[in-house]
Amino acid sequence: MSSTTFQVALWIELLAAGLGGLQGALFAAGERHRRIDLLGVIVIGLAVALGGSLLRDVVLNQPPVVIWKNWYLLVAGASAVLGMLLQPALARAGWLITVLDAVVMGLFGAIGASKALSLGVGEAGALVVGVIGAIGGGMLRDVILSLPISFLQVGTLYAVAAGAGAGALVLLTAFGTPILIAGLVCVAVTMSVRLGAVRFGWTFPEQRAVRPRRPQPVKTPAE
Repeated sequence: MSSTTFQVALWIELLAAGLGGLQGALFAAGERHRRIDLLGVIVIGLAVALGGSLLRDVVLNQPPVVIWKNWYLLVAGASAVLGMLLQPALARAGWLITVLDAVVMGLFGAIGASKALSLGVGEAGALVVGVIGAIGGGMLRDVILSLPISFLQVGTLYAVAAGAGAGALVLLTAFGTPILIAGLVCVAVTMSVRLGAVRFGWTFPEQRAVRPRRPQPVKTPAE
């Protein structure tokens, strides 16, 4: 496959960074009990917006685009400030953060998987890179805020949604589907699984150990 087939338009990456910064800042500004200051809100917004891209490029051994290109930091930072300013007006729209989170996951998953394929990474590796790109920003956010890592918790299906979306992209491109269509399907699948898990309570079963059954005591007839 040609590398140019999988080139992602700059505006798509900036859209993902902008939505990530907005979602991260809305989340951080809503944590008022933690007394996060202005810089903290911006840092968390940047972490969500750029964390997935940064981890993706580190795994792929590529120069991090978020560092080498100024637009990423500018767009993500401006979006984070906007999210902080809008949070009071959107305080009751908790669903908006969830929807934005799902959209950002889908976009970064599609970008990560397609970039991996463009560099000649195998299908399995591209799937992993797509998942890393999708959940990397949320993972960094949780680490910074000392929260339980979202994708490791029962009831979130973060990694499942990211894997389903990235897997759909890898499968479609293997059959020659144009990357734009495959990317849109990736975003749609990721959003459907993630929002479905929230709406209908889809979960993986909680981990448990396999324990041997204890033999039942043999009852002797009463004399």
